[in-house]
Amino acid sequence: MNKINWPKIDSDHLIVYSNQMLELENDAFKSGMPEASLMEKVGIAISNWLVDRKDLLKNGATIIAGPGHNGGDGVVIARELFLKGFSVRVWSPFAIKKKLTKTHLEYITSLGVKKLVKAPDPNNNDLWIDAIFGNNQFRPLDQSLIELFNRKFDNKNGQIISIDIPSGLCPNSGRPFSDTAIKANHTIAVGLKKIGLIQDDAIPYVGEIHNIDIGFPSKKLADVNKKILVVCENDIDQIKFCLPPKNVGKYKRGRTLLIAGSENYPGASLLAIKGALASGVGYIKTLLPEKIATSIWQIAPEIVVEGVLKSSSSGNSLIYESLVKIDLTQYESIMIGPGIGIEVSDWESSYDFFINFAGTLILDADALNRIAASELGTRFFLKRKFKTFITPHMGEFSRLFPNLKEINNTQLAIKAAEMFNLSLLLKGANSIIADKKIAWQIYKTESDAARAGLGDLLSGFIAGMTALEMASGKNISTESLAKYVFLHSYAALKSVDGSDASSISRKLSKIVREIKVGQLS
Repeated sequence: MNKINWPKIDSDHLIVYSNQMLELENDAFKSGMPEASLMEKVGIAISNWLVDRKDLLKNGATIIAGPGHNGGDGVVIARELFLKGFSVRVWSPFAIKKKLTKTHLEYITSLGVKKLVKAPDPNNNDLWIDAIFGNNQFRPLDQSLIELFNRKFDNKNGQIISIDIPSGLCPNSGRPFSDTAIKANHTIAVGLKKIGLIQDDAIPYVGEIHNIDIGFPSKKLADVNKKILVVCENDIDQIKFCLPPKNVGKYKRGRTLLIAGSENYPGASLLAIKGALASGVGYIKTLLPEKIATSIWQIAPEIVVEGVLKSSSSGNSLIYESLVKIDLTQYESIMIGPGIGIEVSDWESSYDFFINFAGTLILDADALNRIAASELGTRFFLKRKFKTFITPHMGEFSRLFPNLKEINNTQLAIKAAEMFNLSLLLKGANSIIADKKIAWQIYKTESDAARAGLGDLLSGFIAGMTALEMASGKNISTESLAKYVFLHSYAALKSVDGSDASSISRKLSKIVREIKVGQLS
């Protein structure tokens, strides 16, 4: 199993499928934990979370309890809030099936908690707690109940909190079982975040995601197979780089080659260059279209133009004649793709250079579109025996791998990485970085980072960071790619000067420099 250095494997970072969560719970029960104790632990922990956010409770709370243990968790929450003096009501529109849930419901009624006999009014400004179906849900929720919740949500009449999973949402795919699901302002994941919560499809339903740790032993979490880890801005402090010694010159601080831009899309090369410069890599060479190659010295004088890309009659870049003239063995990394345009015959003439390149190859944008349209297609990846990073968005991914079908985008990324021996970034609102064993999913990203051109900035940054770290003599991995993607997202999130590429590249450069200084001091 691949060793994971970043982030820490704990309840804040590990995300699981519903069956993996059940296995962890059942293992705890077999080890002697009573089911009743787990329900108490969950209910008390969530009630304490709510008490710490009293503003949510200022108009009271209505718990809508389901027939199973998710409903039981909700009833324990109701009991704890009631005993702390908050106004609480419970509505259970189901025949209660689980004995524990039924017992708790009878008990809180005896304490004086009001049990509603009809649906609460969604026009009231109280807090609603969706404790209907949790991790075990596998079927649609009654549409009238979803509509009741969503009238409250859409009209902003108080907040909605879902326990574990918004009811009606698949915990594995992040998609509703029917046309829609309950929309929550907050989802409180129990134990571990379920993978469906982090999928792009789930964004309209889950609101802000919080995690309640229920004490799974670290060894049990470490033993979970094919790990999927979620990272967010809090994980910046744990990032470290593999750096060359401070006393080596520029040629031993990483060398990268950027192949980007065309007569049609000259800006793509400029953005990729900005990204590479932000990495602090020692030496950047480029193959550029003529209109950029002749003027780049005015914008980025530290860039060396290795060659000028000829243009096809349709304005796309032709790369073969430039590749013939240069020695690719001098580079730790090569990045190709942003803005070069699609010229399939040119790619088919050129791909042997890239198949045999022994460094890390970063393929983005039109390089991926050229591969998808070529006769060799994705067999190109299988012919290549060296480290390969690809960075498609969903449209490019679908063109590359049209026959791949999985329950969610995370699994799609893992499957493609496994089949084609890749490290893969699948770009999205919550971008995924995967190989055949491990995946990282970035959460709480900056939506402005999903703009045209910022992917080009990212590709250049990946190329520069890859070459820099490879120059240290240590192997880089998919974890390295995950760090680079995270840093790009973090820079977009923290950029106060604006969300354009120049602002984000400056912020990215500053962040990288601060990490290096802190590491070397």
